[in-house]
Amino acid sequence: MSEFKHKPVLLRETVDTLLVRDLCVGKQYLNSGIFVDGTFGRGGHSIELLDNLDDRSKLFVFDKDPDAIKSANLLSLKDNRVQVIHSSFVKMKEELLSRNIDKVDGIMLDLGVSSPQLDNPCRGFSFLHKGPLDMRMDTTRGISVAKWLEKADLNDIRKVIFEYGEERFATKIAKEIVARRKIKPICTTTDLVDCVSSVVHKNEKGKHPATRTFQALRIYINNELEELSSSFPSFVELLKPYGRLAVISFHSLEDRIVKRMIRNFEYPSDVYHKLPLMENELPKSILRSLERVFPKDNEILGNKRARSAVLRVAERTVVPFSNFLKF
Repeated sequence: MSEFKHKPVLLRETVDTLLVRDLCVGKQYLNSGIFVDGTFGRGGHSIELLDNLDDRSKLFVFDKDPDAIKSANLLSLKDNRVQVIHSSFVKMKEELLSRNIDKVDGIMLDLGVSSPQLDNPCRGFSFLHKGPLDMRMDTTRGISVAKWLEKADLNDIRKVIFEYGEERFATKIAKEIVARRKIKPICTTTDLVDCVSSVVHKNEKGKHPATRTFQALRIYINNELEELSSSFPSFVELLKPYGRLAVISFHSLEDRIVKRMIRNFEYPSDVYHKLPLMENELPKSILRSLERVFPKDNEILGNKRARSAVLRVAERTVVPFSNFLKF
């Protein structure tokens, strides 16, 4: 595991936003509480958070990736505040309730693929390394990209690449994939790169022709956007009053979902304005958007993968979650 290094993005900014509380008496910093890392990865954000918490605190860490869970288990052996859960954050509420935890002080998510996943050729996430065309976050379940491309029809391939990669050449790419698989299965990352590069020329500064296609297939095969959308209400429900949610996104599709979900809980009257309700009957905000943070220039210089990152932070209000649900 150690050969694949990972630099956590927006590290200090994420931890600071989870711990600070803007109260009427001024800013206060928590040094104790119950927190959740919904995407452990190699634990950079978790370790930084633990360094700022006392011995009474608890940190529950989730990840689908078996390699990430190995790293998490090593951390839990050194630090008994850490509890490891091999699961997607989709099951966060269920898993925490089974451990008698119904409220937490903060939740952080670092979405997308991690550097160790990209840098390991065996995982198939990167167009820069030859390897099996897998791309599953959890290699113990589901089907690989190669298996899916073997069976999917042209329209499904086109739709996935267009919707999840925002690739304007999606139709050309899909047709080329279907044509090539009749001759030889597309089993490796280089097979897919050759396929895409034959119909898409480098037309975006600094972007490889296969960037959008690889992104699209990874998002689809791991159900990433649907999991984020469906899980968001449970994150809000789990937060204590004044608890914080910090989400790092790396592309516009993720960020749009996070932005929209925060807005839905911050301005619920926008969601229910078509119902026959009086103004004073409309549900009140149960989430408050705090800030949007981008990496500083020096971080981008030291870690080029940080350049597309954005951190959105929201805070839970004191309004009961049931006020939102009853409508």
